[in-house]
Amino acid sequence: MSRIGNRKLVIPEGVTVTVDNNVVTVKGPKGELTTHLVDGISTKVEGNTLEVLRSNDSLKPMHGTVNANIHNMIVGVTKGFEKGLEIIGVGYRFSTKGNTIVINAGYSHPIEMEIPKGITVEVPSNTELTLKGIDKVLLGEFAANIRKVRPPEPYKGKGIRYKDEHIRRKEGKKAA
Repeated sequence: MSRIGNRKLVIPEGVTVTVDNNVVTVKGPKGELTTHLVDGISTKVEGNTLEVLRSNDSLKPMHGTVNANIHNMIVGVTKGFEKGLEIIGVGYRFSTKGNTIVINAGYSHPIEMEIPKGITVEVPSNTELTLKGIDKVLLGEFAANIRKVRPPEPYKGKGIRYKDEHIRRKEGKKAA
């Protein structure tokens, strides 16, 4: 069984963690994030450490989840998160227009997606996209929605993929 819920989180200098009515607020140099605690799970802040406690063993799965979420919030407000996407295919490209991303992915029309508040987008080249933000959940969800526009296909590898993603390739039809 995972014991991630039992780990004590170290609060770095410059970060403040406050708990009020089952709402955890983490403030740091990059911004502020909040999350609601599950009933039966509480937190205890002592000096520069934070401990997540549970009232009974039936909350064991949520204990580790809440601990990991608070850890991600602390990392987000100090370092931030980054996710890279790349698009592969003839004529496929990314571009930005104001507060929207324009994706040309082989459809008859370009796909426009609005950038959520709290995420910054960089386009180093036509085929690369870098998303940055402090909220890991929001960043991952937005990256997954971009990837969903044209997921990579296994035969030629065309589509939108994460930078570190490996696509298992299939062999096509063989000549008779």
